[in-house]
Amino acid sequence: MTGHIATAPAKAPGPVLIMGAGSVGGYIGGCLQAAGATVDFVGRPRVLQTLRVHGLRVTDLDGAEHHIPAADLHLHEHVPAGLEPGLVLLCVKSPATADAARELAEQLPFNTLVVSMQNGMRNAQVAKTAAPGLRCMPGMVPYNIAELSPGHFHRGTTGHLAAQGGTELAAWQPVFAAAGIPLDVHADLSSIQWGKLLLNLNNPVNALSGLPLLAELLDVGHRRQFAALVQEALGVLAAAGIEPARLTPMPWWLFVKVLRLPTPLFRRIAARMLRIDPKARSSMADDLALGRVTEIDALSGEVVRLAASRGLHAPLNETMVARIRALH
Repeated sequence: MTGHIATAPAKAPGPVLIMGAGSVGGYIGGCLQAAGATVDFVGRPRVLQTLRVHGLRVTDLDGAEHHIPAADLHLHEHVPAGLEPGLVLLCVKSPATADAARELAEQLPFNTLVVSMQNGMRNAQVAKTAAPGLRCMPGMVPYNIAELSPGHFHRGTTGHLAAQGGTELAAWQPVFAAAGIPLDVHADLSSIQWGKLLLNLNNPVNALSGLPLLAELLDVGHRRQFAALVQEALGVLAAAGIEPARLTPMPWWLFVKVLRLPTPLFRRIAARMLRIDPKARSSMADDLALGRVTEIDALSGEVVRLAASRGLHAPLNETMVARIRALH
């Protein structure tokens, strides 16, 4: 194993179960195991076979790198009986949330702590409904993670993980910090989730562009399409009385304005926004490339549903939902 751990190792309050060993689950779980936590991974057969052959490698744009040999990985196609994790990170794609939560509830002790590290607004509630015996909390992953080669998950942008909770997560924060993936805990995560959703409206733009994220954002046409989706969503949120958290150095109205600038000016003003690894791409692009169902309903679809609940329309996001669905 090479690379560095951000701070001194911290003892985990218990084992960690990654439910969904894809890009997000593989990266977070790999960082935690590299920092000394006991981690079990549940994933699709294709993903598990890759990890059995290549092991798990996690890297980031800051130069950290860890490799966990296949022999040291605990890999499962289903949640094994008798497991008692101190923390479950739910990392499956949104359409699989209910089934994954039911499987967790069948095998894990009552009141097991589950944090949804998924895109969109509804996954924690979907999990709670499907598995009322579990403690399901919403979480948020701010950065882009891509599988650059078999078993190699790379974080290409910056930010801190976030979750809603209290004392039950406080003991885990030093563990995440030691793993180089700091976790911020909030009493209410909804405004942060809406802020992340606004940023994720670039996912379908990126997926349709066929470009890496950085190249797509440096194309004025794609960038203005992203700006239009965000502006429309901001109007819907305002009508619903929702104020999204600011997740960039600039307020949302200015963010939209900057996206529309000519590229040379955009490069200069948005330098911090463009701290993106050239290899990074959206998870939706990966899903389309692999023929998987995307999370478009949890992103643009959420804007469309909120608009409808207020007697409004969100035609740009509606069109994006239709375009991505047509490719499923």
